[in-house]
Amino acid sequence: MQDKHGAILLISGPSGCGKSTLLKEVYKDINEYYFSISTTTRAPREGEKHGVDYLFCSKEEFEKDIAAGNFLEYADVHGNYYGTSLKPVKEALAQEKLVIFDIDVQGHDLVKKTELASYVTSVFITTPSLKELENRLNNRATDSKDVIEKRVKNAKIEINSIDKYDYFLVNDDLSKASKKLVSIANAARIKSTLFNKDLIIKEWMN
Repeated sequence: MQDKHGAILLISGPSGCGKSTLLKEVYKDINEYYFSISTTTRAPREGEKHGVDYLFCSKEEFEKDIAAGNFLEYADVHGNYYGTSLKPVKEALAQEKLVIFDIDVQGHDLVKKTELASYVTSVFITTPSLKELENRLNNRATDSKDVIEKRVKNAKIEINSIDKYDYFLVNDDLSKASKKLVSIANAARIKSTLFNKDLIIKEWMN
């Protein structure tokens, strides 16, 4: 009886809640995963590398890919496009890997409407409070005041979507939060919707 399947772990949360830091800890304790690198039209931040952190492209290039149907999902966030390319995701699932998405609420809603919805286990991650989120955004000093204000405004909207997700995780302690996320990642691989019900019953009866 097959006990290994490709699956999707989809995480969302406001910018500054620590998603990237959490994932770095999670990667130490899981294997056979593929992190889906988003394509974006925004400019790279200091230290970010093309093909590692994001796939950076022009607005014109992005819109050509939209027209060609090359994205699983895409959205306009803070005036920039972000999207998930479909081909590498399908290839990773065929290789029975855990595909990890770090996308916003708009992206989550779009993915849940696609053919891959049954593969998805979703987690909404945030800080203990809005004030803590503002502190983290200010302390990392990578964005202008206007951008931070946009991110805070967006966070106030996104928090209303937590009931759309399978899990809700507060990142108040990195060690504890990463252990919880590892548990969720492992559970994502044995979600019942990944299995062929008829085949399971047939093999079990024999």
